[in-house]
Amino acid sequence: MISAGDFRNGVTFEEDGKVLQVVEFQHVKPGKGAAFVRTKTKNVLTGAVTETSYNPSAKFPTAFIERREMQYSYNDGELYYFMDMETYEQVPVGTDDLGDAFKFAKEEMICKVLSYKGKVFAVEIPNFVELVITETEPGFKGNTATNTLKPAKVETGAEIRVPLFINEGDLIRIDTRTGEYMERVNK
Repeated sequence: MISAGDFRNGVTFEEDGKVLQVVEFQHVKPGKGAAFVRTKTKNVLTGAVTETSYNPSAKFPTAFIERREMQYSYNDGELYYFMDMETYEQVPVGTDDLGDAFKFAKEEMICKVLSYKGKVFAVEIPNFVELVITETEPGFKGNTATNTLKPAKVETGAEIRVPLFINEGDLIRIDTRTGEYMERVNK
């Protein structure tokens, strides 16, 4: 059991049959009246975000989220398959459970598959990935004085914006949380 007074970012708990994760919290102690905890929680199974206030002494059962490292194997159009590195079992995951950052995942990448009581609800890929540029307009010599960006497509098919000096075949590092170009990597 966890009390609302012990809430921190990332804590998961059960309430009314729903599994919630604390996204933001704030302990409030007004001049008059009782103290309370204002929270923003996310339903880990549906992704819905709600704001709620709790009495600091309210108790909730702790929800244990399983995070397993698995290798992304392939997709068959509808489902994406991940292999458990210990048992070699294939776990299918639907497109809805992948998240926006998954567009930067390539086959054989190690990902974290998150599940609650056996139901997969999210896949986390590494925060930084290195991918090859497959399509972009050529850069021009001396055109690097400004912070201008151009569109480019990486080997996974995702489109990002890169500086003008980046060319096709360049290996770049991308922050998957924001989808932004970080730096060019030497091969």
